[in-house]
Order: sequence, then C-alpha cells, then structure tokens
Amino acid sequence: MLKLYAYWRSSASYRVRIALNLKGLAYEIVPVHLLRDGGEQFSQGYRALNPQARVPLLIDGDFRLNQSQAILEYLEALYPHPALVPADPRQQARVRAFCLTITADIQPLQNTSVLRYLGERLKIGEDARADWLKHWITRGLTALEAELHAAPQTPFVFGETPTWADCVLVPQIYAAQRFGCDATLYPRLARIAAHCNTLPAFQRAHPDLQPDAGT
Repeated sequence: MLKLYAYWRSSASYRVRIALNLKGLAYEIVPVHLLRDGGEQFSQGYRALNPQARVPLLIDGDFRLNQSQAILEYLEALYPHPALVPADPRQQARVRAFCLTITADIQPLQNTSVLRYLGERLKIGEDARADWLKHWITRGLTALEAELHAAPQTPFVFGETPTWADCVLVPQIYAAQRFGCDATLYPRLARIAAHCNTLPAFQRAHPDLQPDAGT
C-alpha cells in the first residue's frame, strides 16, 4: 500500500490526498507534525527518509518521492484513469501553468517554515505576518481569477471533470479562508472550490478529517 507522510494542514499534503482519492487508490497516512517539538520533519528518522525535511513524502514500495507536483505526475503516469490532466497539449499546459501559479508563486510564501523565519529570526510581528499572508495569497488568486474571466463557466477549473488544477486550488482556497482573505475578490475560484467540496474525494481529503487533525 502507498504511504503518504503528511501534515493535516499542509496544502501540499492536501492536494496529494485529493489526487489519491480521485484515483481511488488505497493509501496510509503517516502524520508528521510540523510544529511539535520544533517540527517532527527535522527528526533524524524523517530526515533519513526525506533530507528536504518537508511534507508530503510518498512511499511506494522501495521508491520514495517528495514534492507534491512530482507526486501528482508519478500517480498520473502509473494510474492514468481517471485522468487528471487533459489529453490536449495546450490544455495540459494551461493546467500546469495554473498549478504552478499556486505551488510555486503563492503557497511557498505562506509556508510554515517561512512564517516561522519571519517571526523568530526577523522579529516580524503577528499582525505584519497576517498582512504578508493576505497580500500574497490575494494577489495570486485574483490574477488566476482574471485569467479565467473570459473562459466558459464550468464546474471545475478546466472543464467538466476535475484536474490537477482543482487538486491544487481547493487547498489554496482553504488556506485563504483560514488566513482571512476576501473571497469576493475571486468569486469564480471560490465557487469552483465549493463545488469540488461537495464531492467525496475532496471531502475525505479535508484537513479536519485527517488522523492528526487538530493536533
């Protein structure tokens, strides 16, 4: 069985859980608490598995893989049905570009390690860190909202079925809500995320339903 080392509130872990659920794959969650005792990801045992000391980490037999986007690619290659990327090359590229806007531009700036550095090392106060989060999350999501403005209204980001874009969007909207961002600035994205969250695969991946939730 696949093993996923994850933290319940980690956006990167969340997006992989969604993809695993959409694929109908069985997997075991191994919780890694990013805050307890300075962060379990820095323990000797976990670093032996993943020298990057981050989550998620997927273990498939004797194969280990970190980085959520790489994990999505791996799962798609091994388990192509149902497809989470379109067959058309241009649509594939659009899905990847959408994902990268979140995974490379937005989410890293809200990462726990970044926020900890801002507070502990740079002595930036809680209110300023909150402004930091809202600024970068809102800037990224409003840009994505503008990109989708002229596209046909569809249940999911790119069409009638979920893709990686939806796997990545839903955790980012969750984070935006958690950090108090104004969802009226990106209503289409918020609507799509709300629709996704009516589906069992997305519901089962929700942070509140994870074995380490609330810890």
